[in-house]
Amino acid sequence: MPQPDRPTALDLPPGTELDDDLQAYFDKCVEKLGFVPNVLLAYAWNPARLRNFIAYVDELMHGESGLTKLEREMIATAVSAENRCYYCQVAHGWAVRRRSGNPALGDQIVMNYRAADLDRRQRAMLDFSVILTERPDRIIETDRQALRNAGFGERDIWDIAEIASFFNMSNRMASAIEMIPNSEYHAMDR
Repeated sequence: MPQPDRPTALDLPPGTELDDDLQAYFDKCVEKLGFVPNVLLAYAWNPARLRNFIAYVDELMHGESGLTKLEREMIATAVSAENRCYYCQVAHGWAVRRRSGNPALGDQIVMNYRAADLDRRQRAMLDFSVILTERPDRIIETDRQALRNAGFGERDIWDIAEIASFFNMSNRMASAIEMIPNSEYHAMDR
């Protein structure tokens, strides 16, 4: 399969030129994925915000945590499914497929995580994330205790809440600007 070219001015918002550090990051995306995720292209109009977005997402999804990278992607996918965010359902559904090695799991979480083959810990984590998405004003101690009962500590509860909250914001941005997932995601890791 031929390697795609690096993003050009035609791939970026009009009038946008990438600084060297951002171009290097985009080049790394092409090297690892074969493309630059459209969410990055959408933020490229403002280099400072793009850098902040990259740094925050990298720390949130790959930094130190009691949550596995798969669990973080599962939260992103379940929240995005609840919000009907097409971009994130596709992109994070793929990440669940890749990290789990299960070609159906991402789609199961998108369709109905309650019917997916999850362990007790994963189910409690997604239950909390969806409650936080549906009715954040009604989260009570019982909801946090359900996470503790499933083996999560206080830092883990913070991480679950932070990831769910971030994707609630991100889903709204993606929907607001009609962000479309890269077509490559649909076939990857099937």
